[in-house]
Amino acid sequence: MATAHDLGQLVRERSIIICCGSGGAGKTTTSAAIALAGAHAGRKACVVTIDPARRLADALGLGSLGNTPTRIEGDWPGELSALMLDAKGTFDDLVGRYSEGPEQAERILSNPLYRNLTSALSGTQEYMAAEKLYELHESGDFDLVVVDTPPTRNALDFLDAPGRLTRFLENRVFRLLLMPGRVSMKALSVATQVLLRTISRVAGSEIVEDAMAFFRAFDGMEQGFRDRARRVDQLLADPGTAFVLVAAPRRDSVGEARFFSERLAEAGLPVAALVMNRVHPDFRAGEIGPGVVDETSLAVVDVPGDAEGARVLLAALRQNLAGLEFVVAEERGYMAQLEGGVEGAIAQVPYLRDDVHDLAGLSLVAEYVVGQVASGRG
Repeated sequence: MATAHDLGQLVRERSIIICCGSGGAGKTTTSAAIALAGAHAGRKACVVTIDPARRLADALGLGSLGNTPTRIEGDWPGELSALMLDAKGTFDDLVGRYSEGPEQAERILSNPLYRNLTSALSGTQEYMAAEKLYELHESGDFDLVVVDTPPTRNALDFLDAPGRLTRFLENRVFRLLLMPGRVSMKALSVATQVLLRTISRVAGSEIVEDAMAFFRAFDGMEQGFRDRARRVDQLLADPGTAFVLVAAPRRDSVGEARFFSERLAEAGLPVAALVMNRVHPDFRAGEIGPGVVDETSLAVVDVPGDAEGARVLLAALRQNLAGLEFVVAEERGYMAQLEGGVEGAIAQVPYLRDDVHDLAGLSLVAEYVVGQVASGRG
């Protein structure tokens, strides 16, 4: 079995690490810990979350995060930054980049259809996450970009988002809606005019007018979006990009992880590492690392003075240990289902005594994930 130290090699050598897995498996914390490990390794690291919850900001000890990198100061030779994706803000930036001028950009940004698309269109968030990844990578400001993806099946949308955008721009329906912006209604075919009038009756003329105005404003920009999507797709398949699977030793989490691992393999993107989170320690095997139990509480055991009381206490302790051994055996079975299909690094993070809510906690997780004792632990 590969060791956690191998994941440390990914941190030192890869330029992009994408953390994927089911909801509640600890991806956000793992992503932040990997980026922190990168900073400790002397790299300029940035962690990106597309999770709207504040877990990443809380774990980094910050009040909030925005759509641009926030520098985090600490005792490490490299740099650590973080941001929380704002899908609409990223889309707005793209519109500004590919429009011919401020007037065209303003026509799009103020269009009701555009505002609805950026907030409700399926896949928009995932594509903008891929776009933000590309933007950070191409900026040259960071050696390592770590991405915290949404839950597994949505993360598959993240991988396919660039291709979906390209297919949309090349779709006949898109070309049809773009056509009225280039020719007059009179020049359109009878079938096209009938289709547009039918849509107007069903959806309302105002919606069609908004759509026509949007596509007229969008005219000339589609090639820029198409080229960008293609470059993003290439970046995801680049040898410098590593996919790290994050799972918890539970039936549902392992099932989701196996599904994602198989999908990655089909796409020719093997899992470079597996991180198993919240693993119960095997006390018989001495698997009690830092942060797992409160050592001071273990040193004080109130043993009854009479023999009967001591026997009752011992029986309760044995029953508790048997229950824990059952949980451990069940978890090891789930983990074996995943570990057998992973050729890369495998790391285990135990069920820690305290929630991770600051840099000290992240340093502890980093120690387990990459086999590195991070300095500055409180």
